[in-house]
Amino acid sequence: MPDSFDLDIIRIVQSNAKITIKELSENINLSPTPTFERLKKLEKEGFITGYHAHIDAKKMGFGLIVMCNVSLKNHQKDMIEKFQEEIVRFDEVHECYHIAGMYDYLLKVVEKDMDSYQHFVSKKLASLDNIANVQSSFVMTELKRDTGLKV
Repeated sequence: MPDSFDLDIIRIVQSNAKITIKELSENINLSPTPTFERLKKLEKEGFITGYHAHIDAKKMGFGLIVMCNVSLKNHQKDMIEKFQEEIVRFDEVHECYHIAGMYDYLLKVVEKDMDSYQHFVSKKLASLDNIANVQSSFVMTELKRDTGLKV
């Protein structure tokens, strides 16, 4: 389990992944070498899984976000695994969660427009053998998107 220095590192890098080791070490009151070693250890142990930039989808021409609920026809292990292998290959699917409840999966799909989404559903999603039902909810306004964890 991470100690207080590690938690400080996690807290800081999740809000500013571009911070330098020097700045990070100053923020946690530890010299640069142990700070760097702790950061690398957190990465190696999987506490920090990557670094990325937040891109404005609309500015990139992707104006439609859809939360897509999917039910499967068959819940045998091999059929579930096949669906999972296929769904993660679609570039349009930005997030995929195996969920409990009325549906089996929740997908976050990002598309340019409604025509693109209709093509995704009718040509790509419908091409998967095990789909029983698809229910789409269209995001009107994104009020909050937080990628950090409260640590």
